[in-house]
Amino acid sequence: MGQLLNLNSLANDLGISSTTLAQWLSVLEASFIILRLRPYYENFGKRIIKSPKIYFTDVGLVAYLLGIEKPVQVSRDPLLGGLFENMVVLEAVKARLNKGVDPNLFFFRDNNGNEIDLIYKKYNKLVPIEIKAAMTFNNKLLKGIGYFRKISKKASGGYLIYAGNMNTKGDNYEVMHYSDTYRIFS
Repeated sequence: MGQLLNLNSLANDLGISSTTLAQWLSVLEASFIILRLRPYYENFGKRIIKSPKIYFTDVGLVAYLLGIEKPVQVSRDPLLGGLFENMVVLEAVKARLNKGVDPNLFFFRDNNGNEIDLIYKKYNKLVPIEIKAAMTFNNKLLKGIGYFRKISKKASGGYLIYAGNMNTKGDNYEVMHYSDTYRIFS
């Protein structure tokens, strides 16, 4: 669900070696149960997180593992944002793979908590994509896109994918409903 992978910490929590955990994760990845989203980093002059994020390839499986049985439970679950992000990232990956091309998808995060949920590398440009489970649009939801555009000369445009129904375009961004995610990659 879009969690940063810290092999040593997770291995300690499970009481196994990080080597064993890495092998288990590679089996889960080869079985298409999880996918790793690599971080994007270049010399931004700040400490950048270089650990991958892990996503489940089946959001229904995640809901089952969390004990979510009814749709109303999802909206009340504290992990709603993570479930939503997982779903949108998978839609982006599927849109790229269905075209028969490498996904070229990454994420960005620095040690100060600045983050972009998804970065689409399109030619030599980087398209920042924020993913929010919010139902209403607020300019604060675009904060990460603005930050990334300031630090990267390759940044181009930007998208906010959210659960609300208002689709709008600004000067350098577009706000869209999650069901339109595929349009970014068409």
